[in-house]
Amino acid sequence: MSYQVLARKWRPRNFSEVVGQEHVLKALINALDQNRLHHGFLFTGTRGVGKTTLARILAKSLNCETGVSSRPCGECSACREIDEGRFVDLIEVDAASRTKVEDTRDLLENVQYAPTRGRYKVYLIDEVHMLSNASFNALLKTLEEPPPHIKFLLATTDPQKLPATILSRCLQFNLKRLSQKAIQGQLERILEQEQIAYDSSATQAVAKAADGSMRDALSLLDQAIAHCGGKLGERETHAMLGTIDRRYIFALLQAIADNDGAALYSALQDLETYNPDYQEALNELNSALHRIALTQVLDAGAEDGDDDGARIRGLAQQLSAEDVQLLYQIGILGRRDLPLAPDPHSGLEMTLLRMLAFRPLAAQAAATPDNRQPGAVPPRDVPSPVARGPAGGAGAAVGTSAAATGNWQQIVSGLQLTGLAQQLALNCRYLGQDDKCLRLELDPQHGHLFSDKLRQRLQETLNRHSGKDLRLDISIGKSTLADTPAALASQRQQQQQAAAEQEVAGNAHIKALQEAFGASVDQDSIKPI
Repeated sequence: MSYQVLARKWRPRNFSEVVGQEHVLKALINALDQNRLHHGFLFTGTRGVGKTTLARILAKSLNCETGVSSRPCGECSACREIDEGRFVDLIEVDAASRTKVEDTRDLLENVQYAPTRGRYKVYLIDEVHMLSNASFNALLKTLEEPPPHIKFLLATTDPQKLPATILSRCLQFNLKRLSQKAIQGQLERILEQEQIAYDSSATQAVAKAADGSMRDALSLLDQAIAHCGGKLGERETHAMLGTIDRRYIFALLQAIADNDGAALYSALQDLETYNPDYQEALNELNSALHRIALTQVLDAGAEDGDDDGARIRGLAQQLSAEDVQLLYQIGILGRRDLPLAPDPHSGLEMTLLRMLAFRPLAAQAAATPDNRQPGAVPPRDVPSPVARGPAGGAGAAVGTSAAATGNWQQIVSGLQLTGLAQQLALNCRYLGQDDKCLRLELDPQHGHLFSDKLRQRLQETLNRHSGKDLRLDISIGKSTLADTPAALASQRQQQQQAAAEQEVAGNAHIKALQEAFGASVDQDSIKPI
């Protein structure tokens, strides 16, 4: 027996097997079960989402020998013949190849005759938008008032091209693109039924490449099984699809999060051994950053069961929200500028180096040469370098002279916090402590940072540092605080900026250039060094 492709073998035979179109199924099932049947149905949607399949199941429900219902038996001669495409009362027409008005008239000449075997004579017109205006006009009257034994099932990928007179005479069902999760679940069910070994990351890659189409997904699955030699392997599937293994993408992001230039270069070299599509690499990078941002705000970017979920959550905790937004913006601009680069490889490389070089000021305020990895890129010169205490340095226990004098900035610099917990600490002011409790006040402008989860994380870090078991109490101030570590760093930056601008304004060489050429100074270009 010849091989039957998966897209045909696993085409749904009844409504319960259809995936991802519950809004359409509910309406059709209720109409059939309550015998409220319209004479014209229009199914719209992109390719491969089930338009023709639903129309055939509907035709089977109308003509099943057990009676009209939403659950055709699938065993009677009518059901079998419809499944096999040879039922005499199901007339399937490809409108793309029969666009002339003469074709439509020939088709409608037999409308008046009763069905040969079935209960209804069903006309299934695929790609109906390809009909000519004259063909639509010929169809209008019959479509509006057909004989009781006639049903019209129309399918199209472009409903905008249909005349309003046709649309008004049909019930319209808009089929949606299938989600990646729904496609992946169906692919894995099919592979299990076919007893084919698979890697979940490979089915995830196929589902993503299908771009919302189940038929495309099954065609790609057929190709992937053949390419992988009878199974579905992760590496071979990525190679066939021309996609990038996300492990390399997360290795790049991890190196950027660690501020580690050597690790970034090594991860980039690993990626280049597969000769990737560099634009696709940037797309994957930006997609991962988008999921990280969603996880930070809504905890919605790392779904349960997702192979990348742990990596997404780890980076969401390590990177601050400002970091993620800046990295995403750099990635989007890098993708836009990729065609302008000398070559795609150097364009990707410069985008990654830009991500490594530019970090929000608050994220670097606590960075010190002591806690950077070998090969890490040094942070930019940030105002307000934090002094480290003697012997114990910033790691001295809370309750020493540093805390007693209110030097909260020195304590924070030694905690080596990251992400939102670091932002919470940087925007708090030290109020005092006793044997049981350490009290902080949060700048009200950053009140959105407060959560019990972050407070608990900061409390655990402080207790590990001090060797004590103190409860952390954080209250939100009533007015803006000017003496938090973040505010002091900002003040010092402003002072250095003002000093730099004053130095430029008083420079004799710059004044001479202005007088000789009528030049002016771009104030935005002045940066302290």
